[in-house]
Amino acid sequence: MNKLAQSVGNLRTFIHEVKVELLKCTWPTRKELFGQSVVVVISVIILGAFVGICDLVNMGLLEFIIR
Repeated sequence: MNKLAQSVGNLRTFIHEVKVELLKCTWPTRKELFGQSVVVVISVIILGAFVGICDLVNMGLLEFIIR
């Protein structure tokens, strides 16, 4: 039973420390979050287009070599 009580005490301590650390964090405003999300979405689209173009070029080269 002592081990169970110690585990519960450790869990409470951990949760308390997490709350204290989260209060120290500075969270982005809605405007900052939206701006960062737009940057991520645009970056993913550009990277996806680049990978798609590279795939088409490689498939074309392989098809040329195989024929």
